[in-house]
Amino acid sequence: MTKKTVKYIVRLTPEEREYLIGLTKTGKANARKLNHARILLLADISEASQRLKDGEISNLEHVSTKTVSRVRQHLVEEGLEAALNHKTHSRTKPRRLDGEQEAKLIAICCSKAPEGRSRWTLKLLRDQLIEMEVVENVAKETVRRTLKKMNLSLG
Repeated sequence: MTKKTVKYIVRLTPEEREYLIGLTKTGKANARKLNHARILLLADISEASQRLKDGEISNLEHVSTKTVSRVRQHLVEEGLEAALNHKTHSRTKPRRLDGEQEAKLIAICCSKAPEGRSRWTLKLLRDQLIEMEVVENVAKETVRRTLKKMNLSLG
């Protein structure tokens, strides 16, 4: 049986250790941050004569061993704040319709329906936006979500 080598060793400075102890004692942070602070305190080798293994820490803190190893990695690679705080997602997509385009959609929606129609449909609104060259292309679902956001209905 091979032993897993630890790549990320936690060595906290006295200031970092005091900060984490103060954080866990007051309990005035979100649960994730407090959990990560406790994990780092347990994984620290600067104070303890022998460090705890990831499995032991995960049992004590009721988290997965993957969480423990990920917190270690964030501390070593990115620093204390990155290990404690939630990383913001970079996968946000740009809006399909900007404010001006949304205003034009609402103006179309509030206008009289086309000849032969009693009311606007999502497909008709989409086609009208494209015809008026407000947008190059847009999905019916985008039109629906925009109208829902504005509390408008086609009824």
